[in-house]
Amino acid sequence: MQASSSQPRSLLACLERFRKHDVFPPHAVHPFASPAPEACVLLQDLIESTGQLSRSLGIYDSSTNWSNSKLISLLRQHSSIEHSSSSSVKNNQHLIDALRERSGVNYGENIPLLLSSIPDWCIGQLAAWGTSVGMETFRDDSREDGATVVLGGKVLVIDVDFMIERSDPLNPRLRVANVKTSNALLSGTSNPSASVLLDSFLADSMQKYCTEMQKGEDSRDPELTANYRKHILDQLRYLVLLDGLANRKDDGGIRWFTDVDELCPVLNDVAKSEAEVVALSLSLPKPPLDIFLLRSHALPLPYLAIPSISFLTYVSPLAYLSLSRGQQGGEMEVDSTFPSLDVSLYSLKTHLTNLTKGVTIATLFLDKLSEAHLYPPSMSMPNVTARPSFPLVPSVSDVDHNFPQLEDGYGDASPSSEPYTWVLDLTEGGKRPGVVTSQSRMKEIELVVNPLGGIDGLSGVTDMLSFGSGSWVDLLLNPGTTVSPERYTALYRSPNSLHPPLQLRLTAPEEPGFILERVPVHSLKEVWGILEANFSQVVREQCWLNEILLSCHWTTEGLKSEEEDIPEESHATEDDLQAILSGTYSPRKIPVNVFLPSGHATGSLFGTADLDFSPQSRPKIVMTSPEHPPISGLVEITVTQDETKPRGISVDIQGAMGSDIKPGELEEICRRGGTLGLSGRVWASGHGLAS
Repeated sequence: MQASSSQPRSLLACLERFRKHDVFPPHAVHPFASPAPEACVLLQDLIESTGQLSRSLGIYDSSTNWSNSKLISLLRQHSSIEHSSSSSVKNNQHLIDALRERSGVNYGENIPLLLSSIPDWCIGQLAAWGTSVGMETFRDDSREDGATVVLGGKVLVIDVDFMIERSDPLNPRLRVANVKTSNALLSGTSNPSASVLLDSFLADSMQKYCTEMQKGEDSRDPELTANYRKHILDQLRYLVLLDGLANRKDDGGIRWFTDVDELCPVLNDVAKSEAEVVALSLSLPKPPLDIFLLRSHALPLPYLAIPSISFLTYVSPLAYLSLSRGQQGGEMEVDSTFPSLDVSLYSLKTHLTNLTKGVTIATLFLDKLSEAHLYPPSMSMPNVTARPSFPLVPSVSDVDHNFPQLEDGYGDASPSSEPYTWVLDLTEGGKRPGVVTSQSRMKEIELVVNPLGGIDGLSGVTDMLSFGSGSWVDLLLNPGTTVSPERYTALYRSPNSLHPPLQLRLTAPEEPGFILERVPVHSLKEVWGILEANFSQVVREQCWLNEILLSCHWTTEGLKSEEEDIPEESHATEDDLQAILSGTYSPRKIPVNVFLPSGHATGSLFGTADLDFSPQSRPKIVMTSPEHPPISGLVEITVTQDETKPRGISVDIQGAMGSDIKPGELEEICRRGGTLGLSGRVWASGHGLAS
């Protein structure tokens, strides 16, 4: 009976789930997209459903007398009724899904009208959240000055102590006095804490919610409070996941909770060593954050969003300026475990969440594996590949850490044996759109995780990155386009009118692109190889290129742009001719051609069947512009992201006769976001205008 009840009631019901609007994610075209596992499962179900439908129709056709006209009429009538009913259900479901999944819609948190009831409401909410994620909840209100909420899992227990200040009976104040996590798998003391960092992280999250709830009506933000609630729920769900894994018989254990705390000191020691080298090369007591990220490994930020580790990979010049200005003198407390940078750890954790653009953060966490076996087991060979390399501190090359892994659980369908994998997520749980990445760099990521992925004939491994159209620049500058333009144009104006406007003309590289969202990893070296491992700094170099291009407003060549704001000049005069001959003529605009050379020496975008572990060249931008009159010829400026340089950037100039500007000054200009304006600077320096 159970087998029959699971069968679809009709042929239309067999395909009903696939008739929903956008049931297949449009961008899940590669394995490193967030919806890729879900899309693979849906495709497998669709294949099985169509096979079942084909068999059913064959059986029905062989057993039906199609010469009976009355039967044919009844079947047509029944089909029409079923079609109308199915279409109505489909339209209603599409409307419900569209309303439910609207982006940017937040109705805010439910807040009691009476201020005196807010403390009890907050305590009750925490207990309700624990119950909703599957934890046992106990509440103790025996104390007059507070309450205690205990959230219990299989091996994890979270004790939350609240203090209530009742000096004003009409407006009592609630604060989180203490949070302590204990684990039944820990031996030694009678009630040991699972993690001091985890305790502080949970306490800060809960205190933010309580503080925002108790603000006045004029200053309270219900939407922000709702976001705090969502963050706490996500944290509790992840702890419940770890709790279930730790309770497994064969591959469980306390390691699922202690691995993050054991890895943090290793990562901090690496970051501190590299920060000292960067500071010494710049002759500064503390290295700037943006230069550190360009030259070193990604900055580890434990317990930033969830109970795991996040890696700050890149910040744009504008984002770095916001972080520097947002830091106050009182925030510069000394943390001996964190590398000494010009932006403190407290300021980073406080202000990073408020920056929506120009910041790339990768978060390491556990996620459920797809039943489609989309991700093969780790085949990384760190001793063979050139990724990662460690030019700043060579001794770090021996540092590695394998993340806890589960035994193969595909054969067991029980929930406790569901397979999970470590994932490096670049979307912060869907808050950010991911990183636009060229196809060659996506191939680099595949080779970091699975060096044997490109060999023909390897069972179960296929090249899934050989499909794409257009240019990755189209995906970055004009994501909604269906036609790939050959060139883009932009107008760059000097903020202090140092030079005439630059007419930038970007030639889009003939290389497809993808949106990188998440990558499965198995070890620390794989994380470093994907994010920033210098000669294979896939994500960081792509972010560097992306942010430079996004610093201007680009339009397709031939369409209206800002250049039309420049008035057309009248006919040339004798004075104009003399100015040109003497080199004092200032043109309306300076044409600049921008190129993005490929990172590979070969012209192939898909790699070869042979193992090739040679590192690709560093990312660069090449700009060509005319010499300053009366000198004829072209000036070629090449800007390269180079971790061996003091600022992490190298500028090379070919031509520029008479220019006295120093390369170090140009590197500082690039660091501050003026890369696309270098041609104007060099042009002005040729006439003694730059300073």
